[in-house]
Amino acid sequence: MKLILLCVGTLKSGPEKDLFDHYCARLSWPLEVKEIVCRKQGSADQIKEWEGTLLCQSLESNSFVIGLDERGKLLTSFEFAQTLEKFKLERVKTLTFVIGGADGLSDSIRSRCHHLVSFGRLTWPHMLVRGMLAEQLYRAQQILNGHPYHRA
Repeated sequence: MKLILLCVGTLKSGPEKDLFDHYCARLSWPLEVKEIVCRKQGSADQIKEWEGTLLCQSLESNSFVIGLDERGKLLTSFEFAQTLEKFKLERVKTLTFVIGGADGLSDSIRSRCHHLVSFGRLTWPHMLVRGMLAEQLYRAQQILNGHPYHRA
């Protein structure tokens, strides 16, 4: 199963990039990162809509899409791992995780998502969420392999 991270903004050097790179290096699953940048200026709502359009245009047509959104479903790490295993068993070829910009996901991209997942009701910086997702992907990998990295 091919994993894609489709996100708004460019992750530059710093602790967020270090965290993301650390967990990506530990993943045995291939993870492709696609970054989109919206160069337009306007209100927060306008920018979110423009970002949503760019994200929708960047989705692969056959991809199963999971949006990371504060209004999404709360999962435990074990449930997240089980969800990934289910997609693998269902022979999902491409799984795309979508992370919006500073103001989150627009309604247009949310409607294209098959699932919405939340990392909690707190608001997280969108650049930090990349590292959090990479860690959860690594944790899911370890859970599915029966490795003691994850302690229930």
